[in-house]
Amino acid sequence: MGDFNSNYGGTDEENVEIARLNADVEADTDNFENWEKLIRACESLDGGLNRNSSPQALATLRNSYDRFLLKFPLLFGYWKKYADLEFNIAGPESAEIVYERGCASITNSVDLWTEYCSFKMETTHIPHLVRELFERAATHIGLDFLSHPFWDKYLEYETRQEAHDKIFAILNRVIHIPMHQYARYYERFRQLAHTRPLEELVSADELARYRAEVEGEAIHLGVQKTELEVERDIRGKIDQFFYLIFQNTQTETTKRWTYEAEIKRPYFHVTELDHSQLVNWRKYLDFEEDEGDYNRIVVLYERCLVTCALYDEMWFRYARWMAGQEGKEEEVRNIYLRAATLFVPISRPGIRLQFAYFEEMSGRVDRARAIHEAVLDTLPDSVETIVSWANLERRQAGLDAAIAVLRAQIASPTVSIYTKAACVTEWATLLWKVKGSVDEARTAFSKDADAYADSRHFWQQWLDFELQQPTNSEVESKHLELVKRVFTQMCTKSRLSLGIKQELGRIYMNYLQNRGGKEAMKDFLDVDRQMFGPPSVSLAAKSKDGKENGVVPELDPASRLKAEGRFYNYYELHADPDENAQGLADFN
Repeated sequence: MGDFNSNYGGTDEENVEIARLNADVEADTDNFENWEKLIRACESLDGGLNRNSSPQALATLRNSYDRFLLKFPLLFGYWKKYADLEFNIAGPESAEIVYERGCASITNSVDLWTEYCSFKMETTHIPHLVRELFERAATHIGLDFLSHPFWDKYLEYETRQEAHDKIFAILNRVIHIPMHQYARYYERFRQLAHTRPLEELVSADELARYRAEVEGEAIHLGVQKTELEVERDIRGKIDQFFYLIFQNTQTETTKRWTYEAEIKRPYFHVTELDHSQLVNWRKYLDFEEDEGDYNRIVVLYERCLVTCALYDEMWFRYARWMAGQEGKEEEVRNIYLRAATLFVPISRPGIRLQFAYFEEMSGRVDRARAIHEAVLDTLPDSVETIVSWANLERRQAGLDAAIAVLRAQIASPTVSIYTKAACVTEWATLLWKVKGSVDEARTAFSKDADAYADSRHFWQQWLDFELQQPTNSEVESKHLELVKRVFTQMCTKSRLSLGIKQELGRIYMNYLQNRGGKEAMKDFLDVDRQMFGPPSVSLAAKSKDGKENGVVPELDPASRLKAEGRFYNYYELHADPDENAQGLADFN
């Protein structure tokens, strides 16, 4: 049979193709098209898989589906396809396992729960087991604005069972729910109500109250009513009571209709949404939060986070809202877990760091550390994560523990020189602002300046450090020498572009103007000439000559991008969304 890793259960040509598609998927797991090609290729093995296909072919199919749906768990259509395949291959028990996994992965999918219930209706002949599934589904999707296919299926099942009392009970629940097709449920409920015993329509206390009202009205009018007439009048009052429920449901449905009509893509996809769609979701969530019904708010957030699963903005919002509810710590944790482990790419670590802060707040410091480590395993150059971890250790274990984190990153062979430069600046800042040792901080900056000479962040942080040191008339000249030394080294040692040097030059020139002594304008005009003069007398000419003579090789474009980049954390980049933005909304 050969090695299973190269025998996928097909012909030699099919095996080679699946091996190639597997390699494509592993090389770029975010590429949805590659996954689709792999799934199609696996489904076509042996001319189309069935229960008589080879074990290798079936294992290949299952492995591909499992990996695919682990990566994209919100694709309800593929869960349905997988369940159908398992039904054809191995029978109802295997199909049910897939449905259970799917419904656990996308708990608020009306389509998937409805398909599962339909499957159960056809394959199980024990009514209480079918009803248990319908009730489980109702807890997850019963309040969805578009849940009518599910309720129709539930009513269809009870109609098959000729369980009129249960049909009435279901309708009595549904008429309270604002949903797309609310009116037809009320009409069916009203017709059925006329045939049901009074005791089924309302509680015993309410029935007694209605009877007392009818009999009291009769006494007031001086008439004697038969029991049939009393029952007729009671039914009239009950009918009016349910009509008021209908009117309330109609009002609540109308409130939501505007937002629902603007939802153009209610399902998950890997492509971006239009800005207008995000705006509509924000407004809809604002509305539902103002209404104040906890269950309805959760249902809407869960719906939103199917469509908007790849937008960390919505995960942040959900976690923040849930954190504002009393006693919901586990629910908040679950939101962060889902965002971090399933949906928001690790290339955007903000939500994971927020999760770490939540765990730290909850006293789970080891988990907070583990989250930072997990991010750095994949993104070793995430300066935001390194600094966040160092400060976690500073808060929990002291300065030495924070510095140990930075030391480890500086010593790591997988961390770039530009990230190491940022770690050095953070180390120096801790020595200065936490330990209070200016000399140790200056030493941290200066001892390996040559190694970090091409880092814009390194020079800016060192320059800012020197500029912020307190001075007086006695030490001002010494202070000027220290500032000038940093600026001069930056100009002579770094391969930063002229634009970056000009930017730092303006900071130094401003310092000379505002705090320089009698001779400061000489330095000022020298810098002015070097930074902003014509090529024949500026740094640009010297830099060009050096490159042409091979003395200072130019940074390649990729290295320059890293060397001159800025480091931001999530909150520094956070801004209120532009409600007037047009086109596609980038995930970043």
